[in-house]
Amino acid sequence: MVGGVLLHLRSLRRFEHSGGWIRALMEEAENERMHLMTFMEVTQPLWYERALVIAVQGVFFNAYFFGYLISPKFAHRVVGYLEEEAVHSYTEFLKDLDDGKIDNVPASAIAIDYWRLPANATLKAVVTVVRADEAHHRDVNHFASDVYYQGMQLKATPAPIGYH
Repeated sequence: MVGGVLLHLRSLRRFEHSGGWIRALMEEAENERMHLMTFMEVTQPLWYERALVIAVQGVFFNAYFFGYLISPKFAHRVVGYLEEEAVHSYTEFLKDLDDGKIDNVPASAIAIDYWRLPANATLKAVVTVVRADEAHHRDVNHFASDVYYQGMQLKATPAPIGYH
């Protein structure tokens, strides 16, 4: 969201197109929000866990905002690595589901609706599509960092949009 907002503001200031990057980054932010909403529904967090999410969000958003202002190349690379770790974590989650360490409960209605899963989908199906989302986010952010690394602006390279 930070990258999308900053690119949006730059686009307005300079009266130029973003090459689709505003949409791509805002789609990614919405997709991440749906990951959180889905797993919040699965785990039913307590009030202090929700407070932790709010606190971490406040710290990370502001730190990332300033980091993106200083170096978008570095900011996208950091997100790419975070997403790589997420792919690994969801892969481990799938192994635990397969091994029976975690119950493969029915998928929540929000997940079935958002990812257009079958009505009888399970948690394993949700984790599988979320892991695919994270892999896409990883690739998009490493690609964006590479664009900056090559001395170009994102607007010069069409954004990968419409994956969801």
